[in-house]
Amino acid sequence: MTPASDGRVEALYTAPSKGKPMVSHESVSVRDGGLVGDRYYRGSGYYSQTDGCQVTLVDDAVLSDAHREFGVDISEGRHRRNVVVRGIDPTDLLDATFQLGGATLRGTRLRPPCAYLAELVGDDEVVDALRERRGGICARVVSPGEVHVGDDIRVTEANPREVGRQIAARLGGTDADAGDETK
Repeated sequence: MTPASDGRVEALYTAPSKGKPMVSHESVSVRDGGLVGDRYYRGSGYYSQTDGCQVTLVDDAVLSDAHREFGVDISEGRHRRNVVVRGIDPTDLLDATFQLGGATLRGTRLRPPCAYLAELVGDDEVVDALRERRGGICARVVSPGEVHVGDDIRVTEANPREVGRQIAARLGGTDADAGDETK
């Protein structure tokens, strides 16, 4: 099944500097390197030289689940992710190219929580709350543009492995058969 293309941008944040609260925005400029105003865009993030994570996305449902299941409040930017989405699981965007408002991005990898996040929110349980593919993803900017709260997220090029699984399923194979080159 192709990832749903009916997701939307729920919230936008930038981190001006280490340890400072994230700043909420109604719109942001996405440029090569990330979100204008974010410390990672400026190259001053702790992992800037090694990480390559230009834009981070997290699911709004995960933030609600973290509060309900673990009692951890990581709303309003305390999650330390740039884009909060609704209606689409960010992991469906891994290895896919997608429109995020007026910008085009490509999902590159999972973004697990770090010990620094636990320190900032003052609760070690945040790491457990965001474990198992729930911490969001990293994305690389393919083409710049403006993004606004409420903008749609539309997959323009699906993850090729997912497409292979769909074809295998239609041909009567199993998910395990897709990508297994020995068959």
